Amino acid sequence: MSEIWFRTGEATVLAAEGQYTDAMPEVLIGSVRGPVGQAFAGMLGQVQGHTRMFVVRDLNQLVRPSTIMTTKVTIHTAEYAELLGGVVQAATGDAIVDCVIEGILPKDGLDELCMIITIWLDERCGSHEDIDRKDLYRTNYEATKLAIGRAMRGEPTIDELIANRKTVKHYALDGIIEY
Repeated sequence: MSEIWFRTGEATVLAAEGQYTDAMPEVLIGSVRGPVGQAFAGMLGQVQGHTRMFVVRDLNQLVRPSTIMTTKVTIHTAEYAELLGGVVQAATGDAIVDCVIEGILPKDGLDELCMIITIWLDERCGSHEDIDRKDLYRTNYEATKLAIGRAMRGEPTIDELIANRKTVKHYALDGIIEY
């Protein structure tokens, strides 16, 4: 395996109608001996409201490459924390293992890699009485696989970004600017 030093990727997968289960992970992949490894080790402590945890598929099933996940949203409730450390963590772990199975992540040298994944979990999910856990799993699984694949392929390329500069705009800019 050639050394993977610093790769980034992100993806968005939208929720089913009436849910708040959109997933928007951001992924950092790199060598345990480089800047990603240093950041990984530095994240082993906790920050109030932004729990950091190893990604496990289930009890005693730590994924490879070793991966830490943390939230982009401050945790305020036990219900939110339970979704994050339950369904979302399991979906993220399954996606990572499937990336290895499918050759998106190299099987050889996994102990030389580590990942940091920031997780978007809408804070309304914790208080949503009819949260669709299957959809929460689906969006996080699909988005994690997409983000890892994009990181490993270097997507979007700068040529794609330049080509789409005047045709793709951030959704928050609707009605604000025109191309």
